[in-house]
Amino acid sequence: MNPPNSLYFGDNLEVLRESIKDESVDLVYLDPPFNSKRDYNLLFKSPEGTESNAQITAFEDSWHWGQQAVHEFQEVVQGSNTHVAELLVALKGFLGTNDMMAYLTMMANRLLELQRVLKPTGSLYLHCDPTASHYLKLVLDGVFGVENFLNEIIWKRTSAHSSAKRYGPSHDVILFYGRSEKALWNPILSAHDQSYIESHYGQADPDGRSWQPVDLTGAGTRNGETGKPWRGFDPNTKGRHWAYLPSALDEMDKNGLIYWPKKDGGWPRQKRYLSEKDGSPIQDVWGDIFPVNSQAQERLGYPTQKPLALLERIIQASSNPGDVVLDPFCGCGTAVDAAQKLGRQWIGIDITHLAVSLIEKRMKDRYPGITFEVHGTPKDLAGAVDLADRDKYQFQWWACSLVDAQPFGGKKKGADGGIDGLIYFGDIQGGKQVTQKAIVSVKGGNTNVSHIRDLKGVMERDKAAIGLFVTLEKPSKPMLKEAADAGEFKAGSGKTYPRIQVLTIEDLFSGKRAQVPDMAMGALTFKKAVKHTSKNEATPLFEDV
Repeated sequence: MNPPNSLYFGDNLEVLRESIKDESVDLVYLDPPFNSKRDYNLLFKSPEGTESNAQITAFEDSWHWGQQAVHEFQEVVQGSNTHVAELLVALKGFLGTNDMMAYLTMMANRLLELQRVLKPTGSLYLHCDPTASHYLKLVLDGVFGVENFLNEIIWKRTSAHSSAKRYGPSHDVILFYGRSEKALWNPILSAHDQSYIESHYGQADPDGRSWQPVDLTGAGTRNGETGKPWRGFDPNTKGRHWAYLPSALDEMDKNGLIYWPKKDGGWPRQKRYLSEKDGSPIQDVWGDIFPVNSQAQERLGYPTQKPLALLERIIQASSNPGDVVLDPFCGCGTAVDAAQKLGRQWIGIDITHLAVSLIEKRMKDRYPGITFEVHGTPKDLAGAVDLADRDKYQFQWWACSLVDAQPFGGKKKGADGGIDGLIYFGDIQGGKQVTQKAIVSVKGGNTNVSHIRDLKGVMERDKAAIGLFVTLEKPSKPMLKEAADAGEFKAGSGKTYPRIQVLTIEDLFSGKRAQVPDMAMGALTFKKAVKHTSKNEATPLFEDV
């Protein structure tokens, strides 16, 4: 079995191949980028509610035909699933070597791995939009087989969109496949609409219980007891049979459960009480789950965040408590949050450390005392050096998470203005409550005293109270002297803090922490997820947007 409750930082194709075993997962939900040619930014805000002037690109939703696409295309074409291989060749002939073809190639390769890790009783839900849903369905048919397609679910994600030249786009598509004909299914009921109750349950007993009359017969004739006449009514004359044995019908009639129409010698019918059927089966058009709008309690500010209620419905319908739920594009972790809440085990994978650290924080805030494993992030100095060598931006974002800082700046040269992270904290100055900030500068390469001077200049420019210099290398004596010469910051509490603090990655691994006032006010830096309780986890009520 896979280790339960695990987060993986890395390319999901590699993680699936190296870490997830065959037929070990019960349910897969994936919400991959939609090939919409846009970048999704983490919309960090300052404590005053204004947007940060430099946003972090969480992931770039753009795919290009290049060496990676060519390599993955050849992997699929030379693989064992000839249906998918032939499909991709045909699609390439139709689409050419464009961005859509690169996207479909990437998805085909990963869907083949997801099919491998699913149990025979497992299911997969792929969340997408109409941009590529028709192509993705072809790929899924090739991977899972046309016979294992179960539903195209339409989720009404917004109430209205105006458009000058077409109908307003207001829905997403969720493609639902079983791993085999053995796929688990737990029927989900929704509460009856009042108009349905009024139109179908229009009769009532003296005690007030509402009921509707339903047929007591089933299609097809029978030679046994259920095919014989009862109380003068012969079901064979209608090409049908009784749904119950005559003795059971007698008992039902004795207990007042049979309705006898008075007109024209009407056939007896069964009374079906409203209390016996609490709701209607959920259909494939979902308009009762609202998106996560700007006022929603669960909103964390992550792009494409989906509502918990959506994932809860999927998880309840296609898994049981204790089952393993996998999300290979886990973003801000809504799927793993819903899985934890519903008593499932979970695996989340994301290619950005930004997402993994956000999920870590979300789960610890929501479920105090929770334990889970995080794979792919540095666990020692050698791992940190390796990450810095491979991707300096992922290293910077990871290092910021070690000091509970909000990452700042993107991948464009000069976008950060000398700032890699921010920490906001509350303070009292001149008898008034104010918000102060600490600036974080991260260095993964060679360092010298000029970097401390640069940080000092950025602090003066941005009126920052404290500066944190996080480095892989041990600082030199001149660097430590330059930091000490910056003096101290005196908080409203009267406590003083070094104005510039030099922290090595090794220090942070050993438990050393930044000295910043009121670190408990971390919600000023990251929005804190609402702690899970049985009271606040009823079906969320969101306004439609």
